[in-house]
Amino acid sequence: MPKIRVKRIHEPAAKTDGHRLLVDRLWPRGISKDKAALDDWMKEIAPSTKLRQWFGHDPKRWDGFRRRYAAELDQQPERVAEIRNLAAKRRVTLLYSARDADHNQAVALAEYLEGKG
Repeated sequence: MPKIRVKRIHEPAAKTDGHRLLVDRLWPRGISKDKAALDDWMKEIAPSTKLRQWFGHDPKRWDGFRRRYAAELDQQPERVAEIRNLAAKRRVTLLYSARDADHNQAVALAEYLEGKG
């Protein structure tokens, strides 16, 4: 399977991104649909509102967030399979809008998809 990449949506799109998939529940501020250059927006794969609010991008809650998010992902096998199947054919770049490049749902999702989460 080609590597799944993670990238902040505010970074310019690149041909090497492959399939650009936004994994935020809310549309990112300050980004037009043209600039986003999305292939897909999968809101439902994003963490629930309750989990997102609990996490609050607090690095101290990162491990708990990853566990809880993985439990949510376990309840969406069709969506997870959809991303894995896409990644089996081409590179997939998971896009996020958070400022923290190390502690966000795209990183947690990539780990989960690659079997590391």
